[in-house]
Amino acid sequence: MKKVNPRHGSMQVWPRKRANRPYARVRSWNTKEAGILGFPGYKVGMTHIVATDTRKTSNSKGEEIVIPVTVLECPPIKIYSARFYKEDAYGKKVATEIVLNKDKELLRKIQTKKVSDKKLDDLNSSDFSDISIIIYTTPSKAGFGKKKPELMEVAIGGSNEEKLLFIKENQNKEIRISEVFKDGEYMDAHAVTKGKGTQGPVKRFGVNLRSHKSEKTKRGPGAISGGWVAQQHMMYRVAFAGQMGYHQRVQYNNQILKVGDKPEEINAKAGFKDYGLVNNDFVLVKGSLQGARKRLVTMTKPKRLKKKETLVAIEAIHQ
Repeated sequence: MKKVNPRHGSMQVWPRKRANRPYARVRSWNTKEAGILGFPGYKVGMTHIVATDTRKTSNSKGEEIVIPVTVLECPPIKIYSARFYKEDAYGKKVATEIVLNKDKELLRKIQTKKVSDKKLDDLNSSDFSDISIIIYTTPSKAGFGKKKPELMEVAIGGSNEEKLLFIKENQNKEIRISEVFKDGEYMDAHAVTKGKGTQGPVKRFGVNLRSHKSEKTKRGPGAISGGWVAQQHMMYRVAFAGQMGYHQRVQYNNQILKVGDKPEEINAKAGFKDYGLVNNDFVLVKGSLQGARKRLVTMTKPKRLKKKETLVAIEAIHQ
Protein backbone atom coordinates (compact mmCIF):
# COMPACT_ATOMS: atom_id res chain seq x y z
CA MET A 1 0.00 0.00 0.00
CA LYS A 2 1.31 3.45 -0.90
CA LYS A 3 2.17 5.61 2.08
CA VAL A 4 1.22 8.84 0.28
CA ASN A 5 -1.79 9.00 -2.01
CA PRO A 6 -1.50 11.36 -5.02
CA ARG A 7 -3.65 14.46 -4.93
CA HIS A 8 -7.03 14.66 -6.67
CA GLY A 9 -8.37 17.12 -9.21
CA SER A 10 -6.80 18.91 -12.16
CA MET A 11 -4.43 21.81 -11.55
CA GLN A 12 -4.56 22.91 -15.17
CA VAL A 13 -6.46 26.05 -14.15
CA TRP A 14 -5.60 27.54 -10.78
CA PRO A 15 -6.80 29.13 -8.56
CA ARG A 16 -10.39 27.93 -8.72
CA LYS A 17 -11.97 31.31 -8.13
CA ARG A 18 -15.07 33.00 -9.50
CA ALA A 19 -14.87 34.64 -12.91
CA ASN A 20 -14.68 38.44 -12.95
CA ARG A 21 -17.70 38.79 -15.20
CA PRO A 22 -20.45 36.51 -16.59
CA TYR A 23 -19.00 36.36 -20.11
CA ALA A 24 -15.56 35.25 -21.24
CA ARG A 25 -12.50 37.28 -22.13
CA VAL A 26 -10.74 35.73 -25.14
CA ARG A 27 -6.97 36.09 -24.84
CA SER A 28 -5.79 34.21 -27.93
CA TRP A 29 -7.14 34.21 -31.49
CA ASN A 30 -6.66 32.19 -34.66
CA THR A 31 -5.50 34.90 -37.05
CA LYS A 32 -5.12 32.77 -40.21
CA GLU A 33 -8.57 33.53 -41.62
CA ALA A 34 -9.60 36.94 -42.93
CA GLY A 35 -12.56 38.76 -41.39
CA ILE A 36 -13.95 38.85 -37.87
CA LEU A 37 -12.73 35.87 -35.80
CA GLY A 38 -15.47 35.53 -33.19
CA PHE A 39 -19.17 35.96 -32.54
CA PRO A 40 -21.22 35.93 -29.30
CA GLY A 41 -24.48 34.04 -28.81
CA TYR A 42 -26.87 33.40 -25.91
CA LYS A 43 -27.31 29.83 -24.69
CA VAL A 44 -30.96 28.83 -25.17
CA GLY A 45 -30.89 25.19 -24.09
CA MET A 46 -30.67 21.76 -25.72
CA THR A 47 -32.75 19.77 -28.15
CA HIS A 48 -32.04 16.97 -30.63
CA ILE A 49 -32.04 16.55 -34.38
CA VAL A 50 -32.44 13.60 -36.72
CA ALA A 51 -29.63 13.57 -39.30
CA THR A 52 -28.10 11.26 -41.88
CA ASP A 53 -24.71 9.96 -40.75
CA THR A 54 -22.14 10.94 -43.40
CA ARG A 55 -18.96 9.82 -41.60
CA LYS A 56 -16.89 7.52 -43.83
CA THR A 57 -15.91 4.93 -41.20
CA SER A 58 -19.10 4.98 -39.11
CA ASN A 59 -21.07 1.77 -38.50
CA SER A 60 -24.26 3.76 -39.12
CA LYS A 61 -23.09 5.47 -42.33
CA GLY A 62 -26.05 6.46 -44.50
CA GLU A 63 -28.56 5.80 -41.70
CA GLU A 64 -30.62 8.29 -39.70
CA ILE A 65 -29.22 8.98 -36.25
CA VAL A 66 -30.30 11.21 -33.33
CA ILE A 67 -27.81 13.90 -32.31
CA PRO A 68 -28.08 16.09 -29.18
CA VAL A 69 -27.51 19.78 -29.98
CA THR A 70 -27.14 23.03 -28.07
CA VAL A 71 -29.12 26.02 -29.38
CA LEU A 72 -27.47 29.46 -29.34
CA GLU A 73 -29.46 32.57 -30.23
CA CYS A 74 -27.27 35.06 -32.08
CA PRO A 75 -28.72 38.58 -32.39
CA PRO A 76 -26.64 40.82 -34.69
CA ILE A 77 -23.63 42.67 -33.26
CA LYS A 78 -22.42 46.21 -33.93
CA ILE A 79 -18.98 47.85 -33.89
CA TYR A 80 -18.44 50.40 -31.11
CA SER A 81 -14.83 51.37 -31.78
CA ALA A 82 -11.63 50.40 -33.60
CA ARG A 83 -8.36 49.91 -31.72
CA PHE A 84 -4.93 50.44 -33.26
CA TYR A 85 -1.94 48.86 -31.51
CA LYS A 86 1.78 49.64 -31.55
CA GLU A 87 4.55 47.48 -30.10
CA ASP A 88 7.27 48.65 -27.75
CA ALA A 89 9.77 46.89 -25.48
CA TYR A 90 6.95 45.85 -23.14
CA GLY A 91 4.59 44.43 -25.78
CA LYS A 92 1.47 45.70 -27.55
CA LYS A 93 -0.20 48.89 -26.37
CA VAL A 94 -3.23 50.79 -27.66
CA ALA A 95 -1.93 53.76 -29.66
CA THR A 96 -5.27 55.05 -30.98
CA GLU A 97 -8.92 54.20 -30.44
CA ILE A 98 -11.58 55.61 -32.74
CA VAL A 99 -15.20 55.53 -31.55
CA LEU A 100 -17.40 54.77 -34.56
CA ASN A 101 -20.88 54.29 -33.11
CA LYS A 102 -22.79 55.91 -30.25
CA ASP A 103 -25.92 53.90 -29.48
CA LYS A 104 -28.50 54.60 -26.74
CA GLU A 105 -28.38 50.93 -25.74
CA LEU A 106 -24.72 51.34 -24.76
CA LEU A 107 -25.61 53.87 -22.04
CA ARG A 108 -26.86 50.91 -19.98
CA LYS A 109 -23.32 49.51 -20.03
CA ILE A 110 -20.83 52.39 -20.20
CA GLN A 111 -20.59 56.14 -20.28
CA THR A 112 -20.12 56.37 -24.04
CA LYS A 113 -17.51 58.65 -25.55
CA LYS A 114 -18.23 61.06 -28.36
CA VAL A 115 -17.82 59.76 -31.87
CA SER A 116 -14.18 60.49 -32.74
CA ASP A 117 -13.22 63.44 -34.90
CA LYS A 118 -10.47 61.26 -36.38
CA LYS A 119 -11.52 59.33 -39.46
CA LEU A 120 -10.37 55.87 -40.50
CA ASP A 121 -9.19 57.32 -43.81
CA ASP A 122 -6.75 59.57 -41.92
CA LEU A 123 -4.79 56.57 -40.60
CA ASN A 124 -2.14 54.53 -42.37
CA SER A 125 -2.55 50.84 -41.48
CA SER A 126 1.18 50.17 -41.95
CA ASP A 127 1.96 52.43 -38.96
CA PHE A 128 0.43 49.91 -36.55
CA SER A 129 1.26 46.37 -35.48
CA ASP A 130 -2.35 45.23 -35.05
CA ILE A 131 -5.95 46.41 -35.45
CA SER A 132 -8.99 45.07 -33.58
CA ILE A 133 -12.58 46.13 -32.88
CA ILE A 134 -14.75 46.58 -29.79
CA ILE A 135 -18.17 45.11 -30.49
CA TYR A 136 -21.40 45.13 -28.50
CA THR A 137 -24.36 42.78 -28.45
CA THR A 138 -28.05 43.61 -28.98
CA PRO A 139 -29.79 41.48 -26.32
CA SER A 140 -32.99 43.55 -26.52
CA LYS A 141 -33.71 41.68 -29.77
CA ALA A 142 -33.36 38.30 -28.04
CA GLY A 143 -36.25 36.38 -26.53
CA PHE A 144 -35.55 36.54 -22.79
CA GLY A 145 -35.95 40.20 -21.80
CA LYS A 146 -32.34 41.33 -21.37
CA LYS A 147 -31.57 44.97 -22.23
CA LYS A 148 -28.02 45.65 -21.06
CA PRO A 149 -25.52 44.83 -23.84
CA GLU A 150 -22.16 43.11 -23.43
CA LEU A 151 -19.03 44.86 -24.66
CA MET A 152 -15.97 42.89 -25.81
CA GLU A 153 -12.85 43.10 -27.94
CA VAL A 154 -12.77 40.86 -31.01
CA ALA A 155 -9.81 40.23 -33.30
CA ILE A 156 -9.89 40.50 -37.10
CA GLY A 157 -7.87 38.21 -39.36
CA GLY A 158 -5.85 39.10 -42.42
CA SER A 159 -3.39 41.92 -43.15
CA ASN A 160 -3.76 45.37 -41.62
CA GLU A 161 -5.11 46.67 -44.95
CA GLU A 162 -7.78 43.95 -44.96
CA LYS A 163 -8.66 44.68 -41.31
CA LEU A 164 -9.08 48.40 -41.98
CA LEU A 165 -11.20 47.68 -45.05
CA PHE A 166 -13.44 45.35 -43.02
CA ILE A 167 -14.01 48.05 -40.36
CA LYS A 168 -14.84 50.68 -43.01
CA GLU A 169 -17.37 48.38 -44.68
CA ASN A 170 -19.10 47.40 -41.41
CA GLN A 171 -18.81 50.45 -39.13
CA ASN A 172 -22.48 51.42 -39.51
CA LYS A 173 -23.87 47.97 -40.20
CA GLU A 174 -25.16 45.06 -38.17
CA ILE A 175 -22.97 41.95 -38.46
CA ARG A 176 -24.84 38.64 -38.54
CA ILE A 177 -23.68 35.17 -37.51
CA SER A 178 -24.05 33.89 -41.11
CA GLU A 179 -21.23 36.27 -42.13
CA VAL A 180 -18.83 34.62 -39.67
CA PHE A 181 -19.71 30.90 -39.44
CA LYS A 182 -21.19 28.42 -41.92
CA ASP A 183 -22.84 24.99 -41.64
CA GLY A 184 -20.37 22.22 -40.81
CA GLU A 185 -17.64 24.56 -39.49
CA TYR A 186 -15.87 24.06 -36.18
CA MET A 187 -15.50 26.63 -33.41
CA ASP A 188 -14.10 27.04 -29.88
CA ALA A 189 -16.63 27.99 -27.20
CA HIS A 190 -15.52 30.45 -24.49
CA ALA A 191 -17.95 30.85 -21.58
CA VAL A 192 -18.36 30.94 -17.80
CA THR A 193 -19.56 27.64 -16.33
CA LYS A 194 -22.53 27.11 -14.04
CA GLY A 195 -21.84 28.32 -10.49
CA LYS A 196 -22.18 25.81 -7.66
CA GLY A 197 -21.05 27.97 -4.75
CA THR A 198 -18.87 26.59 -1.96
CA GLN A 199 -18.40 22.82 -2.14
CA GLY A 200 -16.38 20.32 -0.14
CA PRO A 201 -13.30 18.42 -1.32
CA VAL A 202 -15.23 15.23 -2.18
CA LYS A 203 -17.36 17.00 -4.81
CA ARG A 204 -14.79 19.65 -5.72
CA PHE A 205 -11.71 17.43 -6.19
CA GLY A 206 -13.02 13.86 -6.10
CA VAL A 207 -11.20 12.73 -2.94
CA ASN A 208 -12.47 9.50 -1.40
CA LEU A 209 -14.75 9.34 1.61
CA ARG A 210 -12.75 8.09 4.57
CA SER A 211 -13.60 5.08 6.70
CA HIS A 212 -16.48 5.30 9.12
CA LYS A 213 -13.91 4.65 11.88
CA SER A 214 -11.80 7.72 10.97
CA GLU A 215 -11.50 10.39 13.64
CA LYS A 216 -12.84 13.93 13.36
CA THR A 217 -13.88 13.91 9.68
CA LYS A 218 -15.10 11.62 6.91
CA ARG A 219 -15.08 14.11 4.03
CA GLY A 220 -11.58 15.58 4.47
CA PRO A 221 -8.55 15.00 2.23
CA GLY A 222 -6.98 12.44 4.57
CA ALA A 223 -3.39 12.32 5.84
CA ILE A 224 -1.33 15.28 4.68
CA SER A 225 2.35 14.50 4.90
CA GLY A 226 5.66 15.52 3.36
CA GLY A 227 5.91 18.72 1.34
CA TRP A 228 2.30 19.69 1.92
CA VAL A 229 2.91 21.05 5.43
CA ALA A 230 6.69 21.36 5.69
CA GLN A 231 6.57 25.15 5.37
CA GLN A 232 4.61 25.52 8.62
CA HIS A 233 1.42 26.23 6.69
CA MET A 234 -0.95 24.28 4.46
CA MET A 235 0.01 24.46 0.78
CA TYR A 236 -2.52 25.73 -1.72
CA ARG A 237 -2.40 22.42 -3.61
CA VAL A 238 -4.12 20.50 -0.80
CA ALA A 239 -7.72 19.65 -1.75
CA PHE A 240 -9.99 21.67 0.51
CA ALA A 241 -13.46 23.20 0.33
CA GLY A 242 -13.99 26.35 -1.71
CA GLN A 243 -15.56 27.90 -4.78
CA MET A 244 -16.79 25.44 -7.41
CA GLY A 245 -18.14 26.51 -10.77
CA TYR A 246 -18.59 29.98 -12.31
CA HIS A 247 -15.13 29.62 -13.86
CA GLN A 248 -14.11 30.79 -17.33
CA ARG A 249 -13.45 27.76 -19.52
CA VAL A 250 -12.80 27.00 -23.21
CA GLN A 251 -14.29 24.01 -25.03
CA TYR A 252 -12.39 23.25 -28.23
CA ASN A 253 -13.53 21.96 -31.64
CA ASN A 254 -17.32 22.04 -31.44
CA GLN A 255 -19.07 21.42 -34.75
CA ILE A 256 -21.76 23.81 -35.96
CA LEU A 257 -24.42 21.65 -37.58
CA LYS A 258 -26.69 24.49 -38.70
CA VAL A 259 -26.72 28.28 -38.91
CA GLY A 260 -30.39 29.18 -39.27
CA ASP A 261 -32.37 32.38 -39.85
CA LYS A 262 -35.89 30.94 -39.39
CA PRO A 263 -36.58 30.61 -35.62
CA GLU A 264 -39.91 28.86 -36.27
CA GLU A 265 -37.87 25.77 -37.25
CA ILE A 266 -36.77 25.24 -33.64
CA ASN A 267 -39.35 27.10 -31.51
CA ALA A 268 -41.90 25.06 -29.61
CA LYS A 269 -45.27 26.70 -28.84
CA ALA A 270 -44.30 27.35 -25.23
CA GLY A 271 -40.73 28.31 -26.08
CA PHE A 272 -37.61 26.89 -24.43
CA LYS A 273 -37.65 26.20 -20.69
CA ASP A 274 -36.35 29.17 -18.63
CA TYR A 275 -35.59 31.09 -21.83
CA GLY A 276 -38.59 31.77 -24.06
CA LEU A 277 -38.85 32.03 -27.82
CA VAL A 278 -35.90 32.44 -30.17
CA ASN A 279 -36.42 35.61 -32.27
CA ASN A 280 -33.14 35.89 -34.21
CA ASP A 281 -30.59 33.88 -36.16
CA PHE A 282 -29.59 30.74 -34.30
CA VAL A 283 -26.82 28.14 -34.26
CA LEU A 284 -27.13 24.40 -33.57
CA VAL A 285 -23.91 23.06 -32.04
CA LYS A 286 -23.26 19.34 -31.76
CA GLY A 287 -23.25 18.20 -28.11
CA SER A 288 -23.37 20.30 -24.97
CA LEU A 289 -21.65 23.58 -24.08
CA GLN A 290 -20.66 25.01 -20.71
CA GLY A 291 -22.73 27.65 -18.93
CA ALA A 292 -26.27 28.28 -17.75
CA ARG A 293 -29.23 29.29 -19.91
CA LYS A 294 -29.22 32.92 -21.08
CA ARG A 295 -25.43 33.08 -20.57
CA LEU A 296 -23.27 34.51 -23.34
CA VAL A 297 -21.07 32.04 -25.22
CA THR A 298 -18.32 33.51 -27.40
CA MET A 299 -17.62 31.39 -30.49
CA THR A 300 -14.18 31.78 -32.05
CA LYS A 301 -12.38 30.27 -35.02
CA PRO A 302 -10.72 27.01 -33.88
CA LYS A 303 -7.08 27.08 -32.72
CA ARG A 304 -6.41 23.33 -32.44
CA LEU A 305 -8.43 21.80 -35.25
CA LYS A 306 -6.99 18.51 -36.52
CA LYS A 307 -9.81 16.07 -37.23
CA LYS A 308 -12.72 17.08 -39.45
CA GLU A 309 -16.01 15.18 -39.55
CA THR A 310 -19.11 16.34 -41.38
CA LEU A 311 -22.64 15.75 -40.10
CA VAL A 312 -24.76 18.30 -41.92
CA ALA A 313 -27.47 16.24 -43.65
CA ILE A 314 -30.19 17.23 -41.17
CA GLU A 315 -33.55 15.53 -41.70
CA ALA A 316 -35.60 17.05 -38.85
CA ILE A 317 -35.28 19.20 -35.72
CA HIS A 318 -37.25 18.15 -32.63
CA GLN A 319 -38.46 20.62 -30.00
